[in-house]
Amino acid sequence: METFKILQNYFQQLPIELQFVWVLSGILVGFAIIFIVYLKFLRNSLRKEEVLKIKLQHKYEGLLLSYLFEESENEKLSEQQNEFIKTLKSEINHNFKRKIVVETLLKLKNEVSGEVEIAIQNLYLKSNLQEHAFQQLKSKKWDIVANGIKELSNFKVKEAFPEVKKLLKYPKKEVRKEVELYLVSLFHFEGLDFLNNLKINLSEWDQIELLEELQKFDNQEIPDITLWLNSKNESVVSFSLKLAKIYNKYETLETLLELLNHKTQKIRLQVIDVITHLQILDAKEILKTSFKKRSVEEQIAIFKMLENIYEPEDEDFIVENSVNNNFEIQYSALKMLKEVNKKAFNTLFEQNNKFKNNTILKFVQNN
Repeated sequence: METFKILQNYFQQLPIELQFVWVLSGILVGFAIIFIVYLKFLRNSLRKEEVLKIKLQHKYEGLLLSYLFEESENEKLSEQQNEFIKTLKSEINHNFKRKIVVETLLKLKNEVSGEVEIAIQNLYLKSNLQEHAFQQLKSKKWDIVANGIKELSNFKVKEAFPEVKKLLKYPKKEVRKEVELYLVSLFHFEGLDFLNNLKINLSEWDQIELLEELQKFDNQEIPDITLWLNSKNESVVSFSLKLAKIYNKYETLETLLELLNHKTQKIRLQVIDVITHLQILDAKEILKTSFKKRSVEEQIAIFKMLENIYEPEDEDFIVENSVNNNFEIQYSALKMLKEVNKKAFNTLFEQNNKFKNNTILKFVQNN
């Protein structure tokens, strides 16, 4: 007690600035101690949670495998199977346990196929797990909504279509992406109907994910994509052009030719790429006629296209551009001229004053 009074007197005799420093230091030390205690508590809680999680995973995996084994032997559910479903229904009301149940089901579902996969699907529905996913769609937290949609997609719950489709205009991009994947995953090309009136931009990454999902399904009837090619939403047009290229949509020829005059250069370049892939000869004369009016990027793309479909009647156009100021165009023109008319190509050596750099001419000659 006397020591405390001595320290108190000493403290009171200190300048106000030093008193402030000591008080502040004491507060910081107090916060540090509280923080360390909290971290230790959190660490212990996480360890206990992880141990419980592993324990429950083993429990559910064992019960699930027993359920599936009996499912494959008998058409009618056994008493043990009904008991398992009853257990699930009682435990899934606990969020932690429900999450582990869903993870366990999904893990096994991804490792199997055929009748076993269907059995897991049926178990998901019989245990009313989808009802919790439906509730997640109504959450005010976007990540919970996204998880709900993803779960319904993973377990192919088509009945959720009306509720999920309502979320196409959800403010958060992550939620919209899950909606799009749900529609394509469950309804394939029919699920792309949302493109008809899409106002929001479809990012390149979104397009890639949708294409990857579509390519999982074989023998799908591909719809007419003309409406999407004519969309006012340029991201929809871009995605449709990717579809035209991947699925060889030759029937879109007329629309593709019209898109060569699209207001956006990026789209025009993509159209030329699709036309090149499909080797549409009808586009060649259109592009040659409008060549000088187009951007350098488009001109380069046109020559790359021409390299695959050039004919002797293209010689005048090729010769004209053999002295083009752009290196890529000039190199491409010289290569084609050498193939189309070797004599005309050799004549260029006599007129090499037209070339700013004779190196390119010699290189094409020797290769």
